[in-house]
Amino acid sequence: MTSHTLAPVLIVGGSGVVGAQAAHALRRLHPRLPIAIGGRDLVKAETVAAAVGGASAVRVDLQRGDLGLDADARYSAVIVFVKDAGLNTLKYAQAHGLPYLSTSSGSFEIAPEVALHLRKPGAAPILLASHWLAGAATLPALHYAREFAQIERIDLSALLDEEDMGGPAAAADYERLIGAAGAQVLEDGQWRWLRGDEAGRSIRSVDGVEVAAAAYSPLDVVTLAAATDARWIRLDMALGVSASRRRGEAYSTEIAIEIEGQGHDGQPLRVRHELVHPAGQAPLTALCIALGVERLLGLAGGSAVAPGLYFPDGLIDPAYLLLRLQEAGVRQRRI
Repeated sequence: MTSHTLAPVLIVGGSGVVGAQAAHALRRLHPRLPIAIGGRDLVKAETVAAAVGGASAVRVDLQRGDLGLDADARYSAVIVFVKDAGLNTLKYAQAHGLPYLSTSSGSFEIAPEVALHLRKPGAAPILLASHWLAGAATLPALHYAREFAQIERIDLSALLDEEDMGGPAAAADYERLIGAAGAQVLEDGQWRWLRGDEAGRSIRSVDGVEVAAAAYSPLDVVTLAAATDARWIRLDMALGVSASRRRGEAYSTEIAIEIEGQGHDGQPLRVRHELVHPAGQAPLTALCIALGVERLLGLAGGSAVAPGLYFPDGLIDPAYLLLRLQEAGVRQRRI
């Protein structure tokens, strides 16, 4: 099935900062793919739809089981960029057999989504993409991990410029994830939750400046733990001034991936990879979500995905994602 024969992809929260960029990213990847921008404010949704081109706008009510959509409306996937506390978006996707992608749940919050999948495992493919920037750190880490025969430690660090916080939904997600349950880390093969002072540490910006940070708990750590045999894994996030802004330029977003273990030659190996996008976090998130959508629908990387519960690394080849990141302007450095 080609993109122009599909029903529209419904992007819930598509008029927000990242949702709108994801719609544009999808349009660049697949110019003929129908898109529906869903939001509470129909006027804002219509404005984004007009800018994207070939898109429609619909009003979405998350308090309703039918999302307030017309009974005869047809969609090819449901992509959610807001925190849907009642999970009506997922229930709608399951009821209609539609691929579903979520972006706003911490590792301590996914039990309701998992429970709905277990209740109806054959209903729909569900992609849990609530990773840092929707997988922009984890998938490259898995690509870089191929250099190792055995991995002992993975440390991810992210520097988000304080001028690059995004819209209200992103700010609400950040406050909820750092304040609700602490941060989940793997220490010497044991899971721990860190809170308060014990979660703090400093990270090194790409210009060498040390920045105060704290452990953070999207889905990256649990994904990497399942994919590797590393005994120490954590992600630390800093909200501050990026290296580019210290140079007097516009803000950027920074990701550092440090992996320690044994190389294929049997010798100890420790490598640091740095990824920088000069336009900040939203374009990276949008692109990673767009790549998840095209994979769910079978527009790249294979046929449409069967019903199941997935992380991004189960569907997207890390090398392919890294290539797309480079095409989007991400700069890499290996140390």
